[in-house]
Amino acid sequence: MTTEETGALLNPLVERYERTAFIEDDPISVVHAFDDPADQEVIGLYAAVLAWGRRSVILSKLADLVERMDGRPAQFVRGFSPGSSALEGFKHRTFSSADAVALTRSVRAVLEDVGSLEALFVRGLEADRDIGPAIQTFSDTLLTIVPDAGMRSKHLARPSTGSACKRLSMYARWMTRPGPVDLGVWSSVDPSQLVIPLDVHTGTQARRLGLLSRRYDDWRAVQELTDVCRSLSPEDPARYDFALFGLGAYQGREIPTQS
Repeated sequence: MTTEETGALLNPLVERYERTAFIEDDPISVVHAFDDPADQEVIGLYAAVLAWGRRSVILSKLADLVERMDGRPAQFVRGFSPGSSALEGFKHRTFSSADAVALTRSVRAVLEDVGSLEALFVRGLEADRDIGPAIQTFSDTLLTIVPDAGMRSKHLARPSTGSACKRLSMYARWMTRPGPVDLGVWSSVDPSQLVIPLDVHTGTQARRLGLLSRRYDDWRAVQELTDVCRSLSPEDPARYDFALFGLGAYQGREIPTQS
């Protein structure tokens, strides 16, 4: 397809799926439940890290986590002690209570060191490049800032390993782009630097449409697909995540609404 044909196909799909109806059944709904940007970026990271598997299960686990945090994620993390039992027994797939404690200790250290998760992310940003270096710095720091925390690299992907970094790319999209679905609370990241959060849905649809030639869902595929999307919208390539995800998850149909 030509660029014009691709845009003619994808732009209406962005309009169909990038709307408030998308929020209810998506992990981002948990982030929207908070008004304070400090809470949004903290619970947003947990929501992104846990965003794999059935969305109904993810939402249930996140509700449990928020309850354990007494409904105040940023305050909970800042006051967290390794001896706390608040996260005891928490589990989602391979993310154990030990992982939850490790992530919380690491995030607390980041907040104490630089003040916010945005400040850490921006530390790795490079001008005229996508967010790959920022994701790398972000994950590397969380993995090492508390040496004895036991943070496992499987939960914090890095481009240097070839990972598509889907969940952290999605987290950056949530925090950076304005609404109605994304929150736009990070003012220091330019939406033009975002990449497509590549998962099974987006990858399958992108290949079916001839937008992605690479066979594997890795960082090189992310950059290839994002380059195509950037040719359509240089200032906001990640908007096409809604089109490709919607094609896969909803088969192009309207988002079902609860009666």
